[in-house]
Amino acid sequence: MASQSEITALYAARPQNFAFFLGAGASRSAGLATATDIIWDLKRRHYCREENQDISRQDIQSDAVKERIQTYMDAHGFPELWADQEYTTYFEKIFGDDKERQRQYMSAMLSEDKVALSVGNRVLGALLASGMCRIVFTTNFDSVVEKSVAEVGSRSLTAFHIEGSHAANNALNNEEFPIYCKLHGDFRYDSIKNLCVDLERQNRELSACLVNAANRFGFVVAGYSGRDESVMALFRQALETSNPFPHGLYWTGLKGGAVHPAVTDLLAAAQKKGVTAEFVEIETFDALMLRLWRNIETKSPDMDAKVRKAHLSEVNIPLPSSGQQQPLLRLNALPILDMPSECLSLSFKQPVEWDEVRRVASASEQTLILSKSDTVWCWGKEDDARRGFSGSVETVEPRALPGDIRTPGNLHLKGFIEEALGYALARERPLLVRARHGSVFLIVDQHADDVGGLDPLFQLVGKTSGKVPGVFTVPTPEKPKSEQVDWAEALRISVDQKGGSLWLMIDPDIWIWPPRARANARDFLDRRRSDRRNDKFNALLDAWVQLLFDTDERNSEILVKPFSEGNHVENPCFRIGNRTAFSRRLVS
Repeated sequence: MASQSEITALYAARPQNFAFFLGAGASRSAGLATATDIIWDLKRRHYCREENQDISRQDIQSDAVKERIQTYMDAHGFPELWADQEYTTYFEKIFGDDKERQRQYMSAMLSEDKVALSVGNRVLGALLASGMCRIVFTTNFDSVVEKSVAEVGSRSLTAFHIEGSHAANNALNNEEFPIYCKLHGDFRYDSIKNLCVDLERQNRELSACLVNAANRFGFVVAGYSGRDESVMALFRQALETSNPFPHGLYWTGLKGGAVHPAVTDLLAAAQKKGVTAEFVEIETFDALMLRLWRNIETKSPDMDAKVRKAHLSEVNIPLPSSGQQQPLLRLNALPILDMPSECLSLSFKQPVEWDEVRRVASASEQTLILSKSDTVWCWGKEDDARRGFSGSVETVEPRALPGDIRTPGNLHLKGFIEEALGYALARERPLLVRARHGSVFLIVDQHADDVGGLDPLFQLVGKTSGKVPGVFTVPTPEKPKSEQVDWAEALRISVDQKGGSLWLMIDPDIWIWPPRARANARDFLDRRRSDRRNDKFNALLDAWVQLLFDTDERNSEILVKPFSEGNHVENPCFRIGNRTAFSRRLVS
């Protein structure tokens, strides 16, 4: 499996070397139905007709409704869910050989009125219009690609379809780019290409064009599941040629989604032929295309502006005046009154990736706090940082911290500050610091020698740590021994910026060891947290604030640092107040 970074680097270096093959998923971001959407709509129509039911297109989004319809289909001998024959079977059941009804149905499902071009569509339009993409194949019926080229490139793009297929291969041989080829035809033309007979006998000229292109270009497949045997046969046919996919075959799919066996088999067969063939997990079609576009250095500024469309602009919406009415709402935010203004900036002889930064931070045993921007940002002793990176640090100098943690370029700063605050607040207290899923937790240390500071918590909740009764870890290859699960009172902390001020958000929680067993301890967590509402939660906030500030005196402040030594650039100092934020009702 290849990473998005790998395919991005390859594509951005020479985009003209790659062709795209698009399925319905590439048009879904434009608001159009996918093959799966159409299948369920056809099932809905057949079920309603046969069972005299009234189920709307909105109802079919319900899993319960889908299950009822699929149960009916299974009982009446229809193809099982996700079977390759579903698409053609339901088309035949609903429309038979009536091509005009087929055309009307597809025209309604893929109406131009429903098209709203997404950023991924605009990127493809820009690539085609600028000549950076020379050829695109698709199984789609819609005109999303044509509209994209027209909107972004102000030019027309004519698709080679089932009725004009003989010209596609000639255009490729004559390098009449860009070429846009619809393998399944178009519902505007006589051969709808949705029925079994047609799918099994894919048009020879269009097929020859794809096989020919596969000998000249690498292929990026997006939004296509691989469920059509006729299309997959074309890819397999291309592998039997003399120079298949000279720049690679990259099949993209959504992260966590199932991969069709036909795709897995195709990639394995390609690899045996010596082709660089990889499956690439992506977030969405839009995310993939925008990633590719951003990394192409030769794109024109005018085209880039049309692709992005949205621009940052200053927005100033006046806030209402402070409320004066009851009730008063207490919030779980403590004011950060003073912040560090600098950190160390580490520059290197060779670029350093995030994995290396995380490795060094972990190996430092909480003596270094690291983040990465254009340089590596660091809190901790300079000598420790140089040793941690094994002498690869070239320069170390102070760097001023930005004042706004919310701007896109400063997003890494939030986690940097939160980690430092976690170490600072846990220092000299019976607390441990752990990070999980981007959050920082302060956890009661059940092995601490001095637990007197935990009295505020103990008085409220009783035991602050222990074993989860009857819950054990599930053995894994890495951890083959089953062990009883532990728990401890914890506080999740984060930083937010509101009204120009920074706030420390505190959220009482319960930590589970090991974290992977948290789902197994759900019943225990529900029972222990069941009464933590209103008065109890208010008291829990008080207990944690008293633990952190070592006082219950109101309007107190503390100065905290993550390390015992170091100058102000190495050892940041935070000043925090213990009066939580509150809100009053606005005057009506």
